[in-house]
Amino acid sequence: MVVSVKVDSEPVNSLQALPEIWQISAQKFGQNIALSAPHLKPKVSISYQELAQKISDVAIALQALGVQPQEKIALFADNSPRWLIADQGIMQAGGVNVVRSSTAETQELAYIFQDSDSVALVAEDQKTLDKLIPEIKDRSLKFVILLSDEEINDDNQLDCQVLNFNQLLELGKGKSLQPVEQGADTLATLIYTSGTTGKPKGAMLSHGNLLHQVKNLDVILLCQPGDRVLSILPSWHAYERSAEYFLLSRGCTQYYTNLRSLKSDLKKYQPNYMVGVPRLWESLYEGVQKQFRSQPEGKQKLINKFFSISEQYIKARRISQGLDLDNLNPNAGAKLKAKAKAALLAPLHKLGDKIVYQKVREAVGGKVKSFISGGGSLAKHLDDFYEIANVPVLVGYGLTETSPVTNARRLDRNYRKTAGQPIAETEIKIVDPTTRKELPQGDTGLVLIRGTQVMQGYYKKPEATAKAIDAEGWFDSGDLGWVTQENDLVLTGRAKDTIVLTNGENIEPQPIEDACVRSVYIDQIMLVGQDQRALGALIVPNLETLAQWIQQQNLDLNLPEPTSSFEEVANSDLNDKSIQKLFKQELTREVQNRPGYRADDRISGFKFIVEPFSKDNGLMTQTMKVKRPQVRAKYQDLIDQIYS
Repeated sequence: MVVSVKVDSEPVNSLQALPEIWQISAQKFGQNIALSAPHLKPKVSISYQELAQKISDVAIALQALGVQPQEKIALFADNSPRWLIADQGIMQAGGVNVVRSSTAETQELAYIFQDSDSVALVAEDQKTLDKLIPEIKDRSLKFVILLSDEEINDDNQLDCQVLNFNQLLELGKGKSLQPVEQGADTLATLIYTSGTTGKPKGAMLSHGNLLHQVKNLDVILLCQPGDRVLSILPSWHAYERSAEYFLLSRGCTQYYTNLRSLKSDLKKYQPNYMVGVPRLWESLYEGVQKQFRSQPEGKQKLINKFFSISEQYIKARRISQGLDLDNLNPNAGAKLKAKAKAALLAPLHKLGDKIVYQKVREAVGGKVKSFISGGGSLAKHLDDFYEIANVPVLVGYGLTETSPVTNARRLDRNYRKTAGQPIAETEIKIVDPTTRKELPQGDTGLVLIRGTQVMQGYYKKPEATAKAIDAEGWFDSGDLGWVTQENDLVLTGRAKDTIVLTNGENIEPQPIEDACVRSVYIDQIMLVGQDQRALGALIVPNLETLAQWIQQQNLDLNLPEPTSSFEEVANSDLNDKSIQKLFKQELTREVQNRPGYRADDRISGFKFIVEPFSKDNGLMTQTMKVKRPQVRAKYQDLIDQIYS
């Protein structure tokens, strides 16, 4: 099924390149504060006029340093006003920035730098540069810029000019910007995303790709000049990045926060908007629940009673509005009955709001117009909780390769359990994963996307590009789903192996699994963790080697047979503390010793299965690849236990 939405005329539609935003915003919003970084020392506050000027100064300085149109400049840094100034300065100078966090593993940064053909580096600070020097010192670089004010180390081992941020700004003063011809099809940035081989691929996003988001996110974010935005996600990531461009093009004030300061900043700055991943909303939820649990027992019972009543109320209200996925297309009678039930429960829900839910809103600042959730599905209990508390949370969907938003729920159609309808200039098609034949509405299949926001391709990887985007421009999302009659997208899982955690990080399981089976005690392993906080694992232990270890340790333990039932395995000595400790140590060692290790690669929990994956039991293909969906289906109860 194909879903297409036409774009409405907007003033920003005339923009051809992203940096054009800043002069327009400077004229519109002038001395209004654009960026505020209260946790920097000293604190930083930048008006829209100052922001436009600093971006221009950086662009002029980069041109003076020899940047040519479409040259790649690595930007390895993290959230701050200077990140945005550097990002847009590079684009305004005509360059293409290649972005990643400065905290990423050194080998990953080195690979991205080399693969992208970057001719220069903009780094967070001297510490970031120091870890990269061994990897880049033999390359011919035009310059290196530090976003800090540190004195430049004279012994940088680099045969190029190295400047700190203030030196860069000074270099741009008194000079003129050389106009660079840029249009919608001009490459703007490379954002590297994980590949099935474990090596990241550079998604090529054009000015037109990013401007699509600037022009069309107003169906989700109904913001006004002066609205307050709290920024916590990595600015270099497509999700946060496009949201920032949009919000700043509308005159909002962005406050930078962090996990340590989030709860206090919510109360202090009373944001109207915040973009986050499911883990963030879960953290806020758990903070509120912790406060509830600290109340006297009688008050806890009252709170729980109100929530129970309100769950019934919102359920009835959803059905009456035709927005309950468990009651698709209710008839008039069902809607009327639900409306009556909602009306009956409304007074008790309002009482609960006055006594309990108002405090939840106060905890998040009390001025929220909407929170935006992406980077994974939002758990039902979180969706219910925020709806009950009248804190609007709108779920969006997309990928780095789609700049990223393709679908989103709206305030006037916040259809829970869905990813919402397509935004403007976007088409969604559901096809059979094997035949690629289009499926009828309501059938589950592979989600294909076509639209102005779809990337140009993967940098220097034509085969990967051709695999991802077909001749008609349809991008293979790798996700499975279906659409409702009103074209809301419902996601049901992933067709490819990538695991997306609730913090938005993409994890390719195969390299980690390959590392884990180096342990003599692990015969087979399959990682799980889609839409969870951390990775988990199903492990087929090497029972023979494990038996030898038990004998060496003089332990009185008995292992199950490979033909043992689930119940026998669950009640076996495999769950003995000593065996659990052994496998935790094995997993930790092998995962951390893997080249490219990141904190998100950590395996937080595991369960044993003694029947190996095989072709005979239908859990492996003819080419001996694990059939992940089949394994997940068979062992879903065990997977649930990992995260219970």
